[in-house]
Amino acid sequence: MKKRCLVATGGGDCPGLNAVIRAIVKRASKEKNWEIIGSIDAFNGILQDPMEIKTLDLQSVAGIHVRGGTILGTTNKNGPFAWPVQQKDGTWKDEDRSADMLRKLEFLNVQAVINIGGDGSQKISQRLYEMGCNIIGVPKTIDNDLCLTDYTFGFPTAVETATEALDKLVTTAASHNRIFIMEVMGREAGWIALHSAVAGGAEVCLIPEIPYDIEKVKKRISKRIINGRGFVNIVIAEGAFPKEENYQKHTHGAGIQLMNLLKDSGVETDIRVTILGHLQRGGIPIAFDRILATQFGVKAFEMVLKKDFGKMVALRDKKIIAVPIDETIEKYNLVNVNSDLVKTARSIGICFGD
Repeated sequence: MKKRCLVATGGGDCPGLNAVIRAIVKRASKEKNWEIIGSIDAFNGILQDPMEIKTLDLQSVAGIHVRGGTILGTTNKNGPFAWPVQQKDGTWKDEDRSADMLRKLEFLNVQAVINIGGDGSQKISQRLYEMGCNIIGVPKTIDNDLCLTDYTFGFPTAVETATEALDKLVTTAASHNRIFIMEVMGREAGWIALHSAVAGGAEVCLIPEIPYDIEKVKKRISKRIINGRGFVNIVIAEGAFPKEENYQKHTHGAGIQLMNLLKDSGVETDIRVTILGHLQRGGIPIAFDRILATQFGVKAFEMVLKKDFGKMVALRDKKIIAVPIDETIEKYNLVNVNSDLVKTARSIGICFGD
């Protein structure tokens, strides 16, 4: 009987997931005693009754590296440690079914698990590893907020999408003498905002790591719009917030909040807000992501062969290495406000509102 390796994709989708799956399968095909199976919608496929699993062979992964999303489906709901079970009184309660899932994996002759996902998915990986599961993590998030890896795949494509959108907004902002606020993803870390602002030539970049002063933003705007003429493009991460304590929490989104604050402070120029939202997650992965995802997939299966479990694949100093999962989830990979890129942004006149 062949050994089995289970692949799961969890959390939000992002460009490059299919390239990882393809690389795992192609590398495993060189081993005569291994086969790859996939769990539909993260680990939910294993927990369902009947189980939803898919055999992954060379035919099923042919050409998928150019496709966005994931052929396995993904979700950030439920999972082995919070599975919804209906009670006798009709209510629903989350229950821990991790032990049940491990028994199912044993029944399927699964010798190893490769979990492709971001911070939440890797926290699940660590808990399963502590229970004795032979698991390996692959870092996936457009937010680039996982520690111990220089980049997560999906991030470069998200930046490309955001930059292309900003390029288009620049022309319409200039034509109408408007202020355009573009809100991008990044609840905790402002990587997408920072990179797209530099690449797209934004005047203002607001990120969670640097609480902004609305008066400082207003001052930067005043340098660009004189006597009603001129335009300003602002990139703001969804997790960015102003210094004022009364505005720490917003209910309408960071972009809308910023627009309201600017209007309240006396800015009379027409302001429009564009929220990219899930556009950043979708679409065809750029070449960098396809290559990185392929490297991650190959490395992950080679770690399976070496039984190097409890670790996550990572890119460090242009090398593909393995790092302990528990260390990657200790904290978020936040933008270093004293980094070279932030200094570069300031040097070309980008205002961070501080």
